[in-house]
Amino acid sequence: MAAAAAAFCLARSLRSRLVCGASTVHAVCFPVIHLHTTGAAMQISQSDFEKAKDQLTLLKKDPGNEVKLKLYALFKQATQGPCSSPKPGMLDFVKKAKWDAWNSLGSLSKDNARQKYVELVSSLVSSESSSQVKDATPDNKHGYETLHVTTTDNITKIMLNRPEKKNAITTQMYREIIQALEEAAKDDSIITVITGNGDYYCSGNDLNNFTNIPPDGIEKMAKDGAVLLEDFVKHFIDFPKPLIAVVNGPAVGISVTLLGLFDIVYATDKATFHTPFSELGQSPEGCSSYMFPKIMGLSKANEMLLFNKKLTAREACTQGLVTEVFPDRAFQREVWIRLKAYANLPRNSLALSKQLIRGVEKETLHAVNCQECELLRERWLSDECMNAIMSFFGKKSKL
Repeated sequence: MAAAAAAFCLARSLRSRLVCGASTVHAVCFPVIHLHTTGAAMQISQSDFEKAKDQLTLLKKDPGNEVKLKLYALFKQATQGPCSSPKPGMLDFVKKAKWDAWNSLGSLSKDNARQKYVELVSSLVSSESSSQVKDATPDNKHGYETLHVTTTDNITKIMLNRPEKKNAITTQMYREIIQALEEAAKDDSIITVITGNGDYYCSGNDLNNFTNIPPDGIEKMAKDGAVLLEDFVKHFIDFPKPLIAVVNGPAVGISVTLLGLFDIVYATDKATFHTPFSELGQSPEGCSSYMFPKIMGLSKANEMLLFNKKLTAREACTQGLVTEVFPDRAFQREVWIRLKAYANLPRNSLALSKQLIRGVEKETLHAVNCQECELLRERWLSDECMNAIMSFFGKKSKL
């Protein structure tokens, strides 16, 4: 358990406040920082710098790991100049992540670093303000922070709404999707559609999910995560109405494995499908260990689930995971014309026909879901999983 302990000590340590008083850092995953500098930098006063620090503490949304490390590095550069401290050892993961971020700024002057810090904070504040305006649109159902849920023309649309994070799924989003599916199952809509906001359909799990360690420790976190995941997948297995995925861009992890539980999957030709489980020392979920071999055959399923093969939309369609692929330029228009036609079909006929088609496998799917989640719980606690995740972070930091 040495690697597991090291990884979760990293998570605990990264919770500490940054020197600049910024929001907490939850995990480490960042590329080399590329900053654009102008020939004649605008002069930023010390009062502007102090004001930016104050504004940062008022942000309600987590700006993400990469941004938080940029803020840390810029603050250090603005107050102390170029990185002069010795490089930490590879096993001192927390300090190495911070050192890499600071060192990547090179010889950037204190004045320019101060300016970049203020500009970055200003962009975060503006982005959050714009997001709040969008979230207040009248057609969005109340009670959702990570989703945009609407019901029009007999269609309930559940849109993953974290475009700035490539719609990565947080623990909160898992719970909100469960709630949205429960409400959609009972409302007057005829079909339900899940899609993503922005360029991505979904980039899989938000790595912050693995850093919120409860007081009871790692075992409690792994157990709670497995219980939540099993309940999440259960809602897809039991959903009573036609469920359609509109895959508007790349899909990763859980967003891919669940597709076998949808009734139809439409994808843009820009979409890709990736399940990098073994790369991260983990195992399949979403009933994919059962549904993928059934849909595409054992050898093709193994390429995805065991050996991390990423499929193009055309390949996914050929192998039966995707129903139809559309040119990106016409994707939304053509798909929604079709969906609106489906939503005019007889409600009970669709629901009863789905029950007839899916009902014979429900018991099997629930058993598979349970087995997958139990194995994942064990995987999350394993040294192998922790070593794989740390190796993944190390590769990312060198990009």
